[in-house]
Amino acid sequence: MSDPTQAQYEALWPRSPRQAKVKSLARRLDTLEGKTIAWVWDYLFRGNEIFAHLEENLKARYPGMKFVPWSEFGNTHGSDEREVVAALPQKLKALGVDAVVSGMGC
Repeated sequence: MSDPTQAQYEALWPRSPRQAKVKSLARRLDTLEGKTIAWVWDYLFRGNEIFAHLEENLKARYPGMKFVPWSEFGNTHGSDEREVVAALPQKLKALGVDAVVSGMGC
């Protein structure tokens, strides 16, 4: 018999079973030369400034690169983020995008 002065409580593990399956990563690009890169932004921090600097430097290093501006996609953290994110795969494919840089957060 347990000591009646010592309270005991059942505890539950705080983590639930995994809801998402682990997926393998996409294959890395062998080069950035001639590739089309999309800037996707959540309209937080200073992505517009940072993407402009990145683009300038990448163009200098890989003159054949093309870029799709963040304004093409919409806010990935706004009131319509579900619709924006759901539309991304089709839009990226239609625009011939090879890779995405998604940012920024705070």
